[in-house]
Amino acid sequence: MEPDRRLPVAIVAGLHSAARKEVVDHLLRAVAGSVSLHHDLTSAPTGTVLRLVRDASGPISGDETPLVNDCACCALREDLVPELERLAGSGLTRLAVVELWDSVEPAAMAEVIAGHGGDGLVVTSVITAVDPALVLPYLANGDDLAEAGLAAAPTDQRTVGDTWARQLEYAPVLAVVDSEAADDEDRALLAQLHPTARRVPAASAELVQAALAGFDVEAAAAAQHPACALLPQDADEAGVTTFVWHRRRPFHPERLHQALEDLCCAAARSRGRFWLADRPDTLLAWDAAGGALCVESAGPWLASLPDAAWEMVPPVRRAAAALDWDPDHGDCCQHLVFTSPGLDRDGLEHLLDSCLLTDAEYASGPEAWKHLPPAFDSLLDAA
Repeated sequence: MEPDRRLPVAIVAGLHSAARKEVVDHLLRAVAGSVSLHHDLTSAPTGTVLRLVRDASGPISGDETPLVNDCACCALREDLVPELERLAGSGLTRLAVVELWDSVEPAAMAEVIAGHGGDGLVVTSVITAVDPALVLPYLANGDDLAEAGLAAAPTDQRTVGDTWARQLEYAPVLAVVDSEAADDEDRALLAQLHPTARRVPAASAELVQAALAGFDVEAAAAAQHPACALLPQDADEAGVTTFVWHRRRPFHPERLHQALEDLCCAAARSRGRFWLADRPDTLLAWDAAGGALCVESAGPWLASLPDAAWEMVPPVRRAAAALDWDPDHGDCCQHLVFTSPGLDRDGLEHLLDSCLLTDAEYASGPEAWKHLPPAFDSLLDAA
């Protein structure tokens, strides 16, 4: 087999900027011939983005690139790949380390770079740099990115908490810095939020190995899809609890809507998929952090599709449904996961159960369910 001559690209992300810099610095020192690319979006309000290229010895170049469609992230995408291709073409770079700016999420960048694999590039890792002592403060921060000076575009409506959650949960590798302020609760929270991640010390040989280990963009995307995400399991350690709530009965839309504020504030992080009685065919995604909740449609449940349509569904989605198939409702279910220090598990379970259809409502059947008060129309139809 002919050796892969494409340029390895390691993406380092995370809102913890000091931790991110420590990770990038270690990779530049440890891997001879490595180069870091970083687009600083701080100057975006003035209409430009600053591209910084450096190696272990210091800066190599710094150039400005204009915004694209008034969007700093668009400028990053337009400028990043040509720069990486230039490095690949020189034949002098052994590893390109893409250090993403604070609020830039790695998923989109990984997909953009992977889409240019035929141009001499290959994503070998996505790493999120983490200071364990900052995991909870950032996760619990419900401020808009714009308020924090971290928005990537004028239309950016993300919050600090939900952005950090996605940065953390997408990466298969978490590079953890040595933080004197971190305690057992911080480390337990990190472990429960992303139990399948490989956690490596930021300044270690393991980090270098992880940076070159390989990365599957399609598998990473599937792992985040609400229908087949590998959600955390029940856990309880150092005062941090992960509670998995799984039921086969649909929610009463009005009762669930009335409970939303209490539910999204009950945990530092909650996510999963759920089922509304008045929308029995629609798989709904639940994503909450920092007291802010995002609810959106993730397409149909497989149980609602005709057999002929199954061939168009990705195999990973079919496999996930088969593992949790119910003889009456197929893959339709409630599967929500709540993780937080000091979680009131019993109270949360009681509140969630109270939002389900009662026995009498359930017995009335799907046609009657569709006429229940459509409490979520304003949220879902506006999305």
